[in-house]
Amino acid sequence: MRKRSAPPAREGRRLYVIDGLRLLAALLVAVHHYAGTDRLDQPGNNVWGRPVSEIMPTVFHFSTYGWIGVEIFFVISGFVICMSCWGRTPRQFFVSRVIRLYPAYWFAIAFTTAVVMALPGVWERLRLRNILLNLTMLQSGSASPHVDGVYWTLWTELRFYLLFLVVVAMGLTYRRVVVFCCVWGTAAMLAPISELRLMILIVNPVAAWFFIAGLVLYLMYRFGQDLLLWGMLAMSWLMAQMEIGRRIDSVEHVSGWRGSALIYTAFLLFMVAVALGHTDRVRWKWLVTAGALTYPLYLTHYLAGTTLISRLRDTMDPRLLVAVVIAAFLGLSWLVHRYVERPAARLLKSGLDTSFARLRNARG
Repeated sequence: MRKRSAPPAREGRRLYVIDGLRLLAALLVAVHHYAGTDRLDQPGNNVWGRPVSEIMPTVFHFSTYGWIGVEIFFVISGFVICMSCWGRTPRQFFVSRVIRLYPAYWFAIAFTTAVVMALPGVWERLRLRNILLNLTMLQSGSASPHVDGVYWTLWTELRFYLLFLVVVAMGLTYRRVVVFCCVWGTAAMLAPISELRLMILIVNPVAAWFFIAGLVLYLMYRFGQDLLLWGMLAMSWLMAQMEIGRRIDSVEHVSGWRGSALIYTAFLLFMVAVALGHTDRVRWKWLVTAGALTYPLYLTHYLAGTTLISRLRDTMDPRLLVAVVIAAFLGLSWLVHRYVERPAARLLKSGLDTSFARLRNARG
């Protein structure tokens, strides 16, 4: 396979449209959690008090598909991680992930715990030992409950980073990323029937094909399209349909496979347009801010938001209430980004850079 070089006009260019897609995915998930889950459609649920399909049937019908935002996140993550890690060392990769993930996450744990304690009755507060373990972001590895259920995706992301770190350590090239996708995809196909728990844990077949799609799309963006990349993307789409169906059958229960597959397909086609450069002219600066709100919004919206809805559900129209709560958490997300993430990231980066320099220069 010949070495492929990046088109110089597009290498290193910020993709503003990706920032917008990330916020859109977070909003889909938030609306789903507030108005479209199976739990909220049960009689006597402790958020709305009665089935949400009776309260706002149209909103419920559409919001039942909002969970697909998580799968959209995984595809975007594969794309963005590959893009941001190109030419970086494992140390730079590690530092970038720590300063990106942990500051907002630590705030979210403190904020959510405070809301649950101040407004009891909707969600049960965890024991202090479980809350402390959550600070590591490794609670899933210890079979410990999450402070907020949405944190399960972080465990999935961490396993992806661990796998991709192998390629980063070798040095990212077109050939190596292609081989990585092929090996990972093969393992993801074999893992479920192997019944080897360690293999399933590492390979993560539930999310592998979404991350692989993102990696392939970035290769298209950086190096251009070819039949091999189209074939890999088609394989990831086909395998994703099975995972989407499993998610509906085992977790969601409220949406149909056809509608979910259609939404995911439309998103993937749009990402193909991004990869082929058709959205490069989108240069709206506000999309950078939109992207920055995504992670704090995702981390803070669920438990705290549904708790607020349970307290305010009789004070205004339910559709307006959902909009007001989402707007409030967007405002909170901006504050978290401005006053928590940015200063904490600077401090963490400085400290970690110093620590790695000391480690590199240490004798014995």
